[in-house]
Amino acid sequence: MAQQERAVRTRQAILAAAAQVFDEVGYEAATVSEILTRSGVTKGALYFHFASKEQLAQGVLQENAQVVPRVPAQRLKLQEAVDRGMLLAYQMGIDPLLRGSVRLALERSGNDSLDRKIPFEAWTRESELLLEQARLAGELQPHVDTEELAGVFVGAFAGVQLMSQALTDRQDLCERIAVLYRVLMSGVAVPSALVQLDVTAGRGARVQALIDQGRQEAADPRGQRPFLVGRG
Repeated sequence: MAQQERAVRTRQAILAAAAQVFDEVGYEAATVSEILTRSGVTKGALYFHFASKEQLAQGVLQENAQVVPRVPAQRLKLQEAVDRGMLLAYQMGIDPLLRGSVRLALERSGNDSLDRKIPFEAWTRESELLLEQARLAGELQPHVDTEELAGVFVGAFAGVQLMSQALTDRQDLCERIAVLYRVLMSGVAVPSALVQLDVTAGRGARVQALIDQGRQEAADPRGQRPFLVGRG
């Protein structure tokens, strides 16, 4: 068991180092030697888990499909859909693995066979499920196609984060994503749902705080109490 846990930690250290390098210089300029130096593991350990730079990059992309936690339940399913994007924007400021995988997903190179669809498809599926639940709950206007809206959610986020990266190195990403969701929601949510949505720039940080609190309570069940993320 201890050996298995060490192997998991080693793999995560390698992926984190690889993501950091990919985020800084891109796939083409990244080198296995630099990733090896950043990770602090032996060459044998790295090649035990990943036989090539391409396998490393694919591992980072696959990790991105799981890196954003499921958001806490809310009264409105539309709020949960917004929360996923706001949480992702917040985490991109603090998580190098996430930033590296996002850069890999958006980069284009003719010299590799990376499957860059993984994170986009995963997030689109999750978004469509939440939006369909929102439709069934009467939170969306009748004309809204949830499959189309999910694609717009993900595609627009990708474009906005690229613009934020170019202009401010993502320093204003949460603010820009909040604006994006305010504009989108005004055209798809019914008025009674729209007035209840929290699409402020600090939403992602508040959702992350609730997730962290839930983890602490899971470790120490005393005093657990359910509650929802409010405005603030």
